[in-house]
Amino acid sequence: MDFPDAYHLWADAHAFFDSALVSSPANRTDPLADQAARWQSRLAEETPNGHLLRRNALFDVLSGNGKLHLLHVTHALEEINRQGVLYPSGGCLVGSVYCAPLTASGEGFRMHNLGAYVLTKEAPAFLAKLGVTDRVPTPLIFEIGIPPQAYRGLAGVDYLRLGLIHLEIYSHLEYLLSKNERHRLRETVVSRVKNSAAFLATASAVAHQGARVQADSFLGLLDETIPRLPILGYLYFEAVAEYLMLHSTSRHTRRLAELGELNNWLYKEMLFASFPAMAGKFDLARFRPGPKRLAGLIRSIDPTIDTGHASAYLVERISFLTAARLFAPGEIPEAWHHTRWEFDSLATQLGPLLGHLVHRELRTFGRYPDFYFYFDQHKALQAWNYWNHMDIVAPFNGTMPKGEIGINPAYPDLDYRVWRAEQDETGHLHPAEELALTIVPRLVDIKYTLMRNNQWTPPHAA
Repeated sequence: MDFPDAYHLWADAHAFFDSALVSSPANRTDPLADQAARWQSRLAEETPNGHLLRRNALFDVLSGNGKLHLLHVTHALEEINRQGVLYPSGGCLVGSVYCAPLTASGEGFRMHNLGAYVLTKEAPAFLAKLGVTDRVPTPLIFEIGIPPQAYRGLAGVDYLRLGLIHLEIYSHLEYLLSKNERHRLRETVVSRVKNSAAFLATASAVAHQGARVQADSFLGLLDETIPRLPILGYLYFEAVAEYLMLHSTSRHTRRLAELGELNNWLYKEMLFASFPAMAGKFDLARFRPGPKRLAGLIRSIDPTIDTGHASAYLVERISFLTAARLFAPGEIPEAWHHTRWEFDSLATQLGPLLGHLVHRELRTFGRYPDFYFYFDQHKALQAWNYWNHMDIVAPFNGTMPKGEIGINPAYPDLDYRVWRAEQDETGHLHPAEELALTIVPRLVDIKYTLMRNNQWTPPHAA
């Protein structure tokens, strides 16, 4: 039995929008297809919480009829009310309003454990880090009307698969940069890949040839490579989060599983224990705990986890994700010592990796804030086009059904109401004041993200 459609509808980057089809021919076979199927079975059938990959509270909410209730956390309610608009942001959900599910009950709305963590721990920590004392995180309740024609399946967004999308967008918009800037960017990206060949070759050997590698050696090499290939920090984080959520047998995890929820507190607590300054502004390129530190972090977060098993798992999983997400579809880079270290040549075999690197590298350009709108808004426009074509109102983060769900801001005649909410002593939320807000299909400007962004910064904002 396969995972729900969420893991297939957006499974390949070329399903995102048509222009990427040029970079991913349909007739190219995938040497990792069988391995991907084995991973699906392994995760769903051979882990304590694997059943939640196929049936969970998030999927139940998305598959339901009628009204969808979502929690959105903001730290700028006063400005939102003054402007009367709510902007989506980029990140793991591309260009949607970042939310978490709410479950209606006779006692009020129960928050998904992801939303509860953001509201009660993560958002306050973010404001404290900024030294902000004149505002507090405010919960908003969205009620989304699901029209009869809306897509009833599950449509996930796997941001790790968007490398070819980033590369394709850059190929269309690189004229916005000067000749010298384009040359410098290409040379920088090629240099980063060339100097990371040892890790890429090792991951390829594990994924394609079943090579045996000591976990400490592999994780140490990964740690050394992340500064050159920041996307590996994101892969590392997702693999660790996946392992913790699927393998934990703690009392808290078991209680959440009974509610149909994966335990998001595990990776949240581990992330902030290792990088406390990351609260509210995820930069997972900085996620690089070495093998010994990783084991200690896992033990401190959940003693039920076998750290030796976790390390061996991570070698296999990160190697697979590196090959499946960063190598061009159907490609098995070999004979690295014969590689032509030139941008266009590398794009043939490592196009997704180059796309992620370009997308990241552009942020370091002095003029990039002026171009943010064009690059990321271009991606968001095509995401909205795809979602509208499929009649998708609420896409979610398809790396795992953690509870991260977005509102499509460009959905035609989007039917919604929004309230400021209050939390009672039992933790339930109650509508307190209906707000006259308009969701606008335009990304918030990066230049105002830190202090003026009217929505909680979503995790994985690359």
